[in-house]
Amino acid sequence: MSNESLRQAMVSARLTEKDLAERCEVDVKTVSRWLTDQARVPHPRHRWAASGALGVDEAVLWPEAIRNAVKTGPDREVVSVFPYRSACPKSVWRTLITDARSSITLAGYTNYFLWLEHPNLAKVLQRKAEQGCRIRFLLGDPDSEVTRRREEAEGVPLTVSTRIRITLAELDHLKEISGIEARFGDEHIALSVFQFDEEMLVTPHLAKLVGHDSPMLHLRRHQDDGLYDRFAYHVNELWANGRDVWTGERGSDQ
Repeated sequence: MSNESLRQAMVSARLTEKDLAERCEVDVKTVSRWLTDQARVPHPRHRWAASGALGVDEAVLWPEAIRNAVKTGPDREVVSVFPYRSACPKSVWRTLITDARSSITLAGYTNYFLWLEHPNLAKVLQRKAEQGCRIRFLLGDPDSEVTRRREEAEGVPLTVSTRIRITLAELDHLKEISGIEARFGDEHIALSVFQFDEEMLVTPHLAKLVGHDSPMLHLRRHQDDGLYDRFAYHVNELWANGRDVWTGERGSDQ
């Protein structure tokens, strides 16, 4: 979703992307990303510079940044809440994947929707891994009893095991890439966690509903033992006990 408030402010101030970039001392491509992706919030000093250059309060240009700034306690780690995973804009996913530098963990039981909604995901992840980003996939075992019971509960034509196998087929193209790992684990059947450095998207799965019909939280780490750390602990424990997708060996590292 584009930032129409910023675009209108630039039109009113008669400033081009190049003009604003010079005022904020950033690359013109950065300003372009501010315009095209409303979820991308600039660094405070850049928000202040843009606000001054445009003569518009930063709360108008980036209201989400202001809302987050006034939160206190554990609540401040909650960036956004979506009643359905499908309501989370694709731009949020793209930004989180693109901006991650050290690690990406995709602990969805099937991760099927990622390939469907992000057609170039394999190439993006390969490039991230080649740049030094560690990428982990934690999947459900397509042949396990847990998976079979979930298929009965969902009762949909595109079964859980089929969705997992689609992800496995995609991962086969990446298994020789250093820095990309994949493990099986059944204990996250009711909770998906997608971790990008110090941000994450969390989906608790409701009753018989498939993932896209379940709610989602967007979290950003701000404190020790907060919401982010609690979910990160959950994923690391499951990862440590997971079984390597390609070798079948049990893992132990975090």
